[in-house]
Amino acid sequence: MPDVQTPDLQSVLETAETIAVVGCSATPTRTSHKIARYLQARGYRIVPINPNYDEVLGETCYPELPSVPTDVTIDIVDIFRRPEHTADMVRSAIERVEQTGERPVIWTQLGVSSSEAEELAAEAGLPYVRNRCIKIEHDRLFA
Repeated sequence: MPDVQTPDLQSVLETAETIAVVGCSATPTRTSHKIARYLQARGYRIVPINPNYDEVLGETCYPELPSVPTDVTIDIVDIFRRPEHTADMVRSAIERVEQTGERPVIWTQLGVSSSEAEELAAEAGLPYVRNRCIKIEHDRLFA
């Protein structure tokens, strides 16, 4: 397995402007919605990714990562999908990388990482955060 680039979380969160939230729900009680709202309140632009919605938190919601307009630079791809879907989400991120040339950090929320997803990210040279809650990390680093 190729070496995974584990990024410095503080640096990632300090420099990121736009976060794609894959699996973002429009339901306010869902964790993905709460965390997206938290990030939005801290100044990040949220790009919700979910084929079930047209809009979440006042932002256009896209059915998949490659459908986000290429003039939108994504710094972090935050994944809220079950582990069996994570590799496909990384494949979508790689497809977008091929369209745009951007190098987003792949961030997998608690319990959603998979070794296949991690391997795909490593092969594509994308930094990968394994099983970490972006809200918990943000609170820990910037509270």
